[in-house]
Amino acid sequence: MTTTTLQPKATQAANGSPDKIKTAIGSTVGTTIENYDFLAYGTAAALYFGADFFPGSDPATGVLLGFLTFGIGFAMRPLGGIIGGYLGDRYGRKPVLVGALFVMGFATVLIGLLPTYAQVGILAPILLTAIRVIQGLAFGAEWGGAILMTFEHAPWRKRGKFAAIPQLGVPLGVFLANVAFLLSAGLDSELAWRVPFLLSAVLIIAGIIIRLKVSESPEFIETKTAGLLVRNPVWTVVRDDWRTILRVIALRLAETGGFYVIVTYLISYVTTNELATRETALTGLIIATAIGSVATVLWGALSDRVGRKTVYLAGCLLTIAFGFPLFLMANTGLPAFIVLVYIIGLPIIHDMLAGTQGAYFSELFATNTRTSGASLGYQFSAAISGFIPFIAAAVAVGAGWGGVAWIYVGVGVIGLVGVLLTRETWGPKERAAVDELIASGR
Repeated sequence: MTTTTLQPKATQAANGSPDKIKTAIGSTVGTTIENYDFLAYGTAAALYFGADFFPGSDPATGVLLGFLTFGIGFAMRPLGGIIGGYLGDRYGRKPVLVGALFVMGFATVLIGLLPTYAQVGILAPILLTAIRVIQGLAFGAEWGGAILMTFEHAPWRKRGKFAAIPQLGVPLGVFLANVAFLLSAGLDSELAWRVPFLLSAVLIIAGIIIRLKVSESPEFIETKTAGLLVRNPVWTVVRDDWRTILRVIALRLAETGGFYVIVTYLISYVTTNELATRETALTGLIIATAIGSVATVLWGALSDRVGRKTVYLAGCLLTIAFGFPLFLMANTGLPAFIVLVYIIGLPIIHDMLAGTQGAYFSELFATNTRTSGASLGYQFSAAISGFIPFIAAAVAVGAGWGGVAWIYVGVGVIGLVGVLLTRETWGPKERAAVDELIASGR
């Protein structure tokens, strides 16, 4: 395992950099936009793309094909993570942040302008898939830079809290995307899905302006000044820390696998089976993600007090426990129960994991390979979980909702194994070491 993580100066350990707040805000704005763009596709695939891009098939097949193109974007995220990780560890975190946001925004606006199958035939799903590939590359490069910039600017004793702030991009992105789809639901059939994609152009411009004002990571600058950058950070971390990358993949599967069952598959399940209206499902998502905008940071702050592993372990156990109650509640068809499913599944279970990941994954790798290592584990897991809506829809054809419940439980078990095999990075010893450093004034 590489060992080039530098000891912080006492002022950095105690207070973080002067730009810590600006960096956290800039990273969060960007991750919100990226998640809005990426996850709007999931909502559109569940509600609209089957008819507009894959006509001539029954509704279930259309949804399957829409989810398949949704998964293709995830399949490209590891390559995006490799590119972003290499550039971030070699040349800095900031250029990756700005470039990834620009590419993602450009691709998302193009989706809003795409012709449908009725207009250009088979070219329509081909173009949709190609743009989804570009989205996947950009999103794969985004996460590592945003999280690590915030993590490395933050005070050491509050890195869990600060690194959770960019993770707000997930609930905020889902919130904004579903608000956009809810408001556009009454428009003409095509405008109902085009408008949410086109609106992202405004968000992208604002995000790029904010990110250009963020300063480079102080730890990256210190590592570069000390001559500790490695020529090929991707190869170095794979060679030296491949076991840690595998652990991160397992840890991440519990979070993202369960997330896409609830956020992407469930909305299709309740509407197709006429358990609830589209508006009820979208309202549940909006309420849950609004709560998650607070809960995510609270879970990160809790990990600063009790340790990353403790919080993550609790989240994995709750994932396992919630698999079957999730569908039993949804199957009642009662709007209050469906909304409650979203509240339990997202701000409580999902955000407990997501709010801890930023600091936990970052602390598992050395500074000079941190972007590459964290991004590889994070995005390879996403490449698997991105196909979960497709797999869930396919399993449901033969096994019903019980098969999908087992998928949800299964990703929780994988995460549980991962957390049991992963060391604590912010336990009593680590906190005591930082306190001693600060007290010494070095």
